[in-house]
Amino acid sequence: MVLKVNNIVTLYGQSLILDGVSLDVDKGEVVALLGRNGAGKTTTMRSIIGLTPPRSGSIKLLGIEIVSKLPFQIAALGIGYSPDDRRIFPDLTTEENLLLAGHLSKRKNGDWSVKKVYNLFPSLKDLRHRKGGFLSGGEQKMLATGRALMTNPALVLIDEPSEGLAPLMVAALSKAIREIRDTGVTVFLADQNVRFCRKTADRGYIIEKGTIRYQDEMKNILENEEIVKKYLAV
Repeated sequence: MVLKVNNIVTLYGQSLILDGVSLDVDKGEVVALLGRNGAGKTTTMRSIIGLTPPRSGSIKLLGIEIVSKLPFQIAALGIGYSPDDRRIFPDLTTEENLLLAGHLSKRKNGDWSVKKVYNLFPSLKDLRHRKGGFLSGGEQKMLATGRALMTNPALVLIDEPSEGLAPLMVAALSKAIREIRDTGVTVFLADQNVRFCRKTADRGYIIEKGTIRYQDEMKNILENEEIVKKYLAV
């Protein structure tokens, strides 16, 4: 088991956002967290990486409890994070963003390199001298994901990979995420696009109002019209 989340409760101020969320991600899987906007997807991601620590519950990475740890300590244990707002450095070039992540990472026991990221996202190589602030939304999402991989993670969290992107870019990201899995990196993603997740993920959890409502293999979720209409239809 790479990731095991057990009964976490997370608040923003006095507002309850996650109410007893439990899920797990096995080695070599792509697992999706699905839900409408505001359902708790991003808060779940932020709780795992330590940016919004849970008030209670347990999160274990490779068997190690991480709830009490700071984000940089959690990252050093083997989690890479591609946030929904990307958070790339706008005044650094594409390549400088990647090199900085690799330089700062304390995990040197992997084979992710700038060259390997370019092999995964060929368009980034053509944009290697362009500053991050001048990249499109899809290009920034690719860069944020590549930057997360430069830390040689055991698990990479990808928040809202398909949001606001053109269909061709969505298809490219879906293919890349499956290729990431095939390299041995486990992937946990959050997205509301059920068809994107069907093409990308092995299993899925559905979250609504901060609680996991349903889980199954992705192909079964898409075929369950009642569940899709109840929890995912806009």
